[in-house]
Amino acid sequence: MNAFQSDPASAETVPPRPHTALIEPTSSTGADLEPSSEEEASAGSSVLQNIPLGIGLMILGIFLFVANDVMGKWLVATYSVGQVLLIRSFAGLVILAPSLWKAGAKTLLTPPNPRMNLLRVALTTTEVASFYWAVAYLPLADIVTLYMAAPIFVAALAWPLLGEKIDTPRLFAVGFGFIGVVIAMRPTSATLSLPALVAVGGCILFSLIMIITRHLRGTKGLVLVSWQAVAALVFGLVTAPFGWVQPTMRDFLLLAMLGVVATLAHIAVNKALKVAPASVIMPYQYTQIVWAVLFGFVIFGDWPDPMMLIGSAFIIVAGLFIFWREQSVSRAASKQTFPMPAQDP
Repeated sequence: MNAFQSDPASAETVPPRPHTALIEPTSSTGADLEPSSEEEASAGSSVLQNIPLGIGLMILGIFLFVANDVMGKWLVATYSVGQVLLIRSFAGLVILAPSLWKAGAKTLLTPPNPRMNLLRVALTTTEVASFYWAVAYLPLADIVTLYMAAPIFVAALAWPLLGEKIDTPRLFAVGFGFIGVVIAMRPTSATLSLPALVAVGGCILFSLIMIITRHLRGTKGLVLVSWQAVAALVFGLVTAPFGWVQPTMRDFLLLAMLGVVATLAHIAVNKALKVAPASVIMPYQYTQIVWAVLFGFVIFGDWPDPMMLIGSAFIIVAGLFIFWREQSVSRAASKQTFPMPAQDP
């Protein structure tokens, strides 16, 4: 059993959770990272279930995520990645300050698995830096399309890293999704660029982060978020002085708003998952490509070419199939683990 795999005894009693991903989710309140099951969420929200509200909140959250990426793309055209991360992370920690104070130093400094947490923050900081660097050179829709492949990479990596079995339908879906990634990247000597490779590398890192986060389900979400915010702040402190550009008041507010908008996006998505079933609202995360195309065209004058649109269609179909397949497998495992009580004759 490798470092990523869970204890076999616990794996038999906890059904696997479907892999889901959102574009660049690197700043949040941490509530979305707490361990839970779909059954617990459904049971806890059965009275308050409101599917139209859940769908609306999910679309709003995805809109805010892409709006956050738009601001990032705009700002890295003038400011370095380190400078962006420095101010963004500081603003995020200010928002988290009341929760951090309430949690106490012992909770924050003594997580259950410190080595794995350190690995996670190192990967997260590298992924965020890769994202912002790549988005400075590529159209926003291209970045969003490549990052939509994260669930496909997670499904492919879950077997070697987590020991999870991948059945034939999901294996075909992974292959179908990889074809979409290749189409979207247009791998020719004239079009395959370093920013595209960095974006794909960032997506793979993001997938590894999702797997590690799943492995760290016993760690409080606030701890995970605060550790990654501090790591990004340290990265910014080290790298920002090189090529520092004094921001205008408007740009300083936009830099600070990066963490704020991402936090609001996570709150919207978390609330959506509480008032509506995940199987209903999670497919709406793919509206991010719609927002990315609209923002990219209106603000940056970018329009995705046919190959990118075809590749995104492949990725979306594969991602939706993997999600729904894992939902059905999770439900089947839950029924086997927690059988329904027999009815009295």
